[in-house]
Amino acid sequence: MKTLQTKTSFWIICMPIIVYSQVSDHLKPSQCVSKKSCGECITVYPECGWCAAKDFDRDGSQRCDIIGNLIRKCPHKDIVHPNSKMEKLEDRHLSDARTSEEDAVQIKPQKIKLKFKPKSPFSLNVEFRQAVDYPVDLYYLMDLSKSMEDDKDKLAALGNLLATTMGNITNNFHLGFGSFVDKVVMPYVSTIPEKLIEPCTNCAPPYGFKNHMPLSINTKEFEKQVKAASVSGNLDAPEGGFDAIMQAVVCHDHIAWRNKSRKILLFSSDSGFHHAGDGKLGGIIKPNDGLCYLDKYGNYNMSIHQDYPSLSHINMEVKRNKVNIIFAITSDQFLIYKRLSDQLEGSTVGRLENDSSNIVELVKDQYSKITSTVKLQDNAKSEIIDIKYYSSCLGGQRRNTNECKGLKVGNSVNFEASIEVKKCPKNKAEWNQTIQIYPVGLNEALLIDLEIICECPCEKPWNEEINSDKCTHGNGTYECGICKCYDGRSGRKCECDSKGADLTTIEAKCIFGNDTKPCSGRGTCHCGICECFSRQNSQEKVTGQFCECDNFSCDRHEGHICSGSDHGSCECGECKCLSDWTGQACECRKSNETCIAPHSNKICSGHGECKCGTCQCFESENQRYNGRFCEDCPTCPGLCEGLKDCVQCLMFESGTLTIEECKNCSFIPVEINEAEVTESDQRLCVFRDDNNCKYKFIYKLDENDIPLVWVQRTKDCPEPINILAIVLGVIGGIVLIGLAFLLTWKLLTILHDRREFAKFENERKMAKWDTGENPIYKQATTTFKNPTYGGM
Repeated sequence: MKTLQTKTSFWIICMPIIVYSQVSDHLKPSQCVSKKSCGECITVYPECGWCAAKDFDRDGSQRCDIIGNLIRKCPHKDIVHPNSKMEKLEDRHLSDARTSEEDAVQIKPQKIKLKFKPKSPFSLNVEFRQAVDYPVDLYYLMDLSKSMEDDKDKLAALGNLLATTMGNITNNFHLGFGSFVDKVVMPYVSTIPEKLIEPCTNCAPPYGFKNHMPLSINTKEFEKQVKAASVSGNLDAPEGGFDAIMQAVVCHDHIAWRNKSRKILLFSSDSGFHHAGDGKLGGIIKPNDGLCYLDKYGNYNMSIHQDYPSLSHINMEVKRNKVNIIFAITSDQFLIYKRLSDQLEGSTVGRLENDSSNIVELVKDQYSKITSTVKLQDNAKSEIIDIKYYSSCLGGQRRNTNECKGLKVGNSVNFEASIEVKKCPKNKAEWNQTIQIYPVGLNEALLIDLEIICECPCEKPWNEEINSDKCTHGNGTYECGICKCYDGRSGRKCECDSKGADLTTIEAKCIFGNDTKPCSGRGTCHCGICECFSRQNSQEKVTGQFCECDNFSCDRHEGHICSGSDHGSCECGECKCLSDWTGQACECRKSNETCIAPHSNKICSGHGECKCGTCQCFESENQRYNGRFCEDCPTCPGLCEGLKDCVQCLMFESGTLTIEECKNCSFIPVEINEAEVTESDQRLCVFRDDNNCKYKFIYKLDENDIPLVWVQRTKDCPEPINILAIVLGVIGGIVLIGLAFLLTWKLLTILHDRREFAKFENERKMAKWDTGENPIYKQATTTFKNPTYGGM
């Protein structure tokens, strides 16, 4: 009997009242003031609040406003600003299963109740720890077509080893066995009568799916059932694996899946798979309904009546039943099943040897991958609720993730789930939802009873005043400090009679020109008269019969409306300038005093025009004036070229001009020691004469544009070149270099000869002459000894 858990019941206020500063005045106030009901107000923006005080809006104050503004104007008891709340309903500690009747607890907390507004994220801590000896249900689903015959024999031999290996991982292990071939219709299998009995040599009749052995601790029975199962045959290459997966997942009682266990479906095959739509080839058009159709013998009896399931259908049932699928696939089909695995939650794929000899290691490795990873998922509707997960996993950097890897039994992982409601559902029934946050592949979850705050407490039926005397003649329902008018009535207190008059006709009286919104969208239409909204800044006003005017939307200069009050004022969106100013933002002086050049008393030096108190200089292809008064022209050709011949003639009595031509020069140059520009309107000219001597002069134009010229007294001439010295130097250098080469060659020769002589002397001293006999010389006599008398 399961232990009874004590239900904790307490409210945790997660958003205390904030002490607001002046910064809150800038927090998107326009999103608040446009809302006319309490429910719309509190859900549009987290900091929007509603004032439910009676007659609060009589002076034009906005009931919906930034909460920081309301606490200065509205009585505290009348401010409606619901806070988020959390109640923990079930919060058992993480634990292992101590007895067979007691379930392990791997996720904490288990059940909570949340209540918060849209666009106000709520952070929730979720803890996970993998329990020791957590129950494991392994159902082996095998392709028993003819090509898998050797695999079946190997599996039977390895059955005990598989059970022993999994028993080392957990003491609570169940093992089951099922097989599949394909639908018994053409073109999947041959329907010739004798082929339906024996499709291949020593083969059993074809079938769709069969549950040979429900999950059990009897591993001997597993070995027996695998050996007893006969292979069968079909025509096409793909098999009916999807049918088998669907039945193995949804037939909870037939397969004997335990409620609290890690459910593993081990799928092995060497072929591809049929999917939804392929059934039409055999005349099967009824979609797969995802229900269990196993008879008392474990046979799938709707195989020829229903189409194959779709991938998304299988994924839905896998998630609902918390089943992990391990695909044990041969190499030639590995890639296609890898892509299939990517689309199924909690599934993995491993490479199977051709005879399944590595099945035990494969199961062990894939089980390790599954159990060493925790991945949190949820069933929240993404268009309404957004849940983001954060974790530092096993002590790493905190990051945005819902998955942690490398876990071992006993490791605890903390996740932070940030839950945010994007908007209030249109259907009020969806204001209360149940959300599951669950680890993939485990039948444990955190249940969240979520209540979305989409209306204010004062809008509840029991807080309304129907036919209230606070509304004129009881023509409305009083709620949250305002009158909700009945049909035919309008106005702040339902004082306007709109009977017999179309509401659009009344609003038409408040529409200006071709505008589409009453009161220009900046006020409310009250009985055909506009009441303009007030602004957060008390200095800013919206005025006019249709609220079409204001004193804050005029052009600005340097951040000031109409350049400031000393330049002009803003009237109905346009700047009205004072007498001395002009321009769109009254930024320009009317006089030209600031554009008169001091050196010439001309406006912009005669090279530009005065606009808004500033010189706008003329530009052409060859001339571009600049400077405050357009006094400078870096690109202008100037008078240097025209003055140089006269300067040569008058100052240095040289150049190309004749004496008569020299008299025609219109200026008299002034001699100076050094030609340097000292004034902004002076130009420096530098030239060289026929003797390559450089001469300089400066000029500027007087008020009558007559050049005034100052010439440097002396020319800068280069010294004459001594050709003889250069020639003699070159000849001397060549001779010296030649002598240096000869001396170097001679020195190297002497050193080489001395080294060779020394080597010769050493070899001569070390020579040793042989003093023995000459091998070529033979003496004339030869001596022999008699061996008989050798000892005498």
